[in-house]
Amino acid sequence: MESKERNQRALLDAARRIVSRDGHRARLEEIAEEAGLTTGAIYSLFGSKNKLLIALVTDYLGPHYDGFEHAVPAGMDLTDAVDSFARYFRRLCDDPDAQRQLSFEISLLDLARHDPDLQPKLAASVQAHEERLAALFTGRPHQGTPLTPQQARRLATALRALLAGLSQRVILGLTEAAPEQYFADTARALTTRHVLGPP
Repeated sequence: MESKERNQRALLDAARRIVSRDGHRARLEEIAEEAGLTTGAIYSLFGSKNKLLIALVTDYLGPHYDGFEHAVPAGMDLTDAVDSFARYFRRLCDDPDAQRQLSFEISLLDLARHDPDLQPKLAASVQAHEERLAALFTGRPHQGTPLTPQQARRLATALRALLAGLSQRVILGLTEAAPEQYFADTARALTTRHVLGPP
């Protein structure tokens, strides 16, 4: 069992490096070689290239969303929760590994664009993780009423799009100054009824 987990970890780490470098041209043979294993190990442990890539997305997104949950503790109202989430997102831009992370995310989009079978599976995996984000906001008080699951989903989608775009600009050096306060201010602007929709 320990050997299986070690091999899975080696393949996921290798896949992340190769996908970041090669995008949709990533080859199983290179991933296996990078991990010091065979392509047979990929099929044995994951079943297919696409299943390895889905596992890779889950492996990548899981810790991010765990971090989100720690950054937005229970007990905050919606405005404070969104503020805290945005500030946490901005701090991720200062991670020394942020450029490599961005490269990996772009490579995943490249993979999905070139593989019609993989695209809906990747989308479903990302959607499942966004549901975790929506759950962080559901029920939090906002303007006298608790946020509904539907409103929380709308907010989660808008927040991820806004903050991912701002983060890309920061990481790529396209934005002169975008401190935590700016991220927080723009994120809080999404907590209007126009964005959230009806309860």
